[in-house]
Amino acid sequence: MNIKKNLCVAAAAAVAAVICGCGEPDDGTPKLVVGFDADFAPYGYKDGSEYKGFDLDLAREVCARRGWKFVANPINWDAKDMELNSGSISCIWNGFTIQGRENAYTWSCPYVDNSQVVLVKADSPINTIADLAGKTVGVQTDTPVYTALRGGNDNLPGVAKLGSTFKELVVEPNYNQAVNELNAGALDAVALDVGVAKRKLADLPGKFRMLGEVIMTETYGIGFKKGNTALKDQVEETLKAVFADGTGAKIAEKYGIETSALLLK
Repeated sequence: MNIKKNLCVAAAAAVAAVICGCGEPDDGTPKLVVGFDADFAPYGYKDGSEYKGFDLDLAREVCARRGWKFVANPINWDAKDMELNSGSISCIWNGFTIQGRENAYTWSCPYVDNSQVVLVKADSPINTIADLAGKTVGVQTDTPVYTALRGGNDNLPGVAKLGSTFKELVVEPNYNQAVNELNAGALDAVALDVGVAKRKLADLPGKFRMLGEVIMTETYGIGFKKGNTALKDQVEETLKAVFADGTGAKIAEKYGIETSALLLK
C-alpha cells in the first residue's frame, strides 16, 4: 500500500515538473524559468545586479499567484529556440512578437499591441519613412521587422518594398548596440519596437526622435514549446486575472507603457 502511495506521489511530482517546464527546485516548489533578452528595456533588462521589466514583473506576479518559483534566465536571442526545446527555459516572455512565428511555438493570447517605428538622431534630415531610401538602417537580429524588411513575410509586401530602398540593412545583436551605432553615426536610423524607442527617448533626452509613421504593427505573446498547452493554459489563465483586477495596468504604468496598448483588460 505504501509503495502504491509513493508511486502516486512521484507521478504527481513528475506531472508538475512537466507542466512547469524545467523540473523542481530543492524545496519541491514548481518553477517557471523565463527566457528573455536582457537588453530589451522596458520589457526585460538588467539594472545593476537585478533583472527588471514589464514582462518580468508580469511573470513574477503570475508565479506568485500560482505558488511557483520565478526564475529569470537571460538568453542569447539567437539561441532562444535551442534553450526552449532543450528545457533550459519554460517559455520566452520578453516583448516576443507573434506575427511571422505563428506556427513555431504554442502561443498565449496576445497581451500588448506593438508597432515597429523608426528612431533617428535629433538633427537628422530624415522626417518620413520614404526618406529612408538610400540610408543605412539598423535592426535587431531575428525579429519580425528584420524578416519583413528583407522580404521574408509574404503578408507585408509594402515593408519588403521599403527595405529594398535602403542602402544597407545592418543586423545588430540587440537594440542597445543598434542605438549606440546610431548615436555614433554608423547608422542613419534604427527600426525597432515602439516601447523600446520610447524608453530610449526618455533615457537619452534630446539625442533622438521617433518618426510619426510606423513600419508595421504586431502583437506580443508568450511563446511556449510547441505542444506545451498545459503550461500555456495555466499561465494564460492567471495572466488574464492579473490584468482583470488592474495589476497589469499598474505594472505597465511603472514601466512607462501606455495602457491603451494593453490588449487584456
